[in-house]
Amino acid sequence: MDLFETLFVVVGVALLGALAVLLKTRLFPVGEDEEPREDVAEYIAMMVSVLYAIVLGLCLVSVWDTRTSASDHVQAEASALHQTYLLADALPEERREPLRLAARTYAGHVVDVEWPMMAARQPLDPSGWKLLEQLRQAGEVGDTATVSQQIAAQEVLAQLGYVDDARRSREAAAQEKLSPVLWTGLIIGGFLTLAFMFLFGISRSTTHVVMVMGLAGFIAFTVLLIHQLDAPFGAVLGTSPEAFTRYFA
Repeated sequence: MDLFETLFVVVGVALLGALAVLLKTRLFPVGEDEEPREDVAEYIAMMVSVLYAIVLGLCLVSVWDTRTSASDHVQAEASALHQTYLLADALPEERREPLRLAARTYAGHVVDVEWPMMAARQPLDPSGWKLLEQLRQAGEVGDTATVSQQIAAQEVLAQLGYVDDARRSREAAAQEKLSPVLWTGLIIGGFLTLAFMFLFGISRSTTHVVMVMGLAGFIAFTVLLIHQLDAPFGAVLGTSPEAFTRYFA
């Protein structure tokens, strides 16, 4: 269900609710001796506030989990790449510097080229995967290598397998975003919550103004926080490339 279908369903249900109220008041009008039921209005306002708090919590948990997962993938990728760099010492002498150079080149590409693209939610080009393939080739040893060197080469391939898996997860995390349905709930729920504050507020005007200002400011802050966390590699609250720059300054 996309955004327009969601809005259509929400508006349709709201109109049905309004139609039900109109039919009830027309078929069963309130008598002159009956008092209006203000408790019903207060109950509805309370339910809207509670449901909106649930939507806010769900959105916060969703974007925070995405951001945390992205950070974990970056850390795993950088750590495996660093282990590959260190394993170069156990390879034949002619394979050491090519592997180290390939590892530094890959890290620099991730930080300088791919990170701005992920922050802008742009798809990554295949150049990163080509550099990873060069890493694999740089870690290969010939038949003349000793047993310990061949074991080290196998460990290099294992670490590069971890880099491969973490890279795929990082690319997927860069494209994840909060569902349009949840964004719709955030906007509509915030509007209704503030509207009910005006319709069914307390009688003292000063207190009313302070409460509405506080609630409106808190809702705006929370929505902006969700918007920033929804970019797992954004500049403000997103994951930084510090894991790569720490290992490959």
